[in-house]
Amino acid sequence: MREQTMRVAYLGPEGSYSSLAAAKLCPQGECVAYRSFPLAVEALLRGETDAAVLPVENTLQGAVTQNLDLLYANESLYAVEEYLLPIEHRLIVPCGTQLGDIRRLFSHQQAILQCSRFIAEHLPQAEVVYTDSTMQSLSCLKGKGDAGIVGSHVQREGLCFLDGNIADERKNFTHFLLVRKGREFLPAHSARVYFAASCPHEPGSLLKMLQILSVYDLNMTKIESRPIKNLPGAYCFFIEFEGDIADANVASALARLSQYSDNFKLLGCY
Repeated sequence: MREQTMRVAYLGPEGSYSSLAAAKLCPQGECVAYRSFPLAVEALLRGETDAAVLPVENTLQGAVTQNLDLLYANESLYAVEEYLLPIEHRLIVPCGTQLGDIRRLFSHQQAILQCSRFIAEHLPQAEVVYTDSTMQSLSCLKGKGDAGIVGSHVQREGLCFLDGNIADERKNFTHFLLVRKGREFLPAHSARVYFAASCPHEPGSLLKMLQILSVYDLNMTKIESRPIKNLPGAYCFFIEFEGDIADANVASALARLSQYSDNFKLLGCY
């Protein structure tokens, strides 16, 4: 019997940064576009797709908090693979448009934020309009007063790039995770482990949690904090460390972290 092709949800439309990450993570998969990250995750939870591709961090703007919340809030979801995608933002306009002609600028909020210095210096006159994705901005370009921010890979008849990479920093990367539903999809071995937990509300609680990693000689590679909804002053910490999920030392550390922490969740390993 032929193996069924994996269906992978991503933030569309085709040509978005998420679609590039999905193609890299699942080159043999069928990539299915959705209008938002919550819709992509909902499709995975309902079984419409077998996986979802979510950006969780950008080197310029930091954590993509919406997706951290989605991963944490759904108990059955786990990250099983990662991909670091180089990002190059370009200004795209109807051919013949000059920089001074632009009155409206369209793109995804993350792209706008990552190009904020260029926009402030060169497009102070432009009204910024957020779109669901960078690729969706193309459908908004109706005349010489319009511009969008998209990836350097985008090509569309009648549209041209102005200038080169307009991101605030040239070395710009976005960290994507391939997310599956069910713990059975976690890889047998890993280079990194990712978890989320809140600490007891007592002095030194975060330090005590991090000391568990130190005791087990595990190198932390990332930490983010997110406020817990409906609990003012309470925070959840998203922590990644180097380790093989099959290692007994890692298993012991995770067990100890789970015992000490409130609302512990293994987010995945890859």
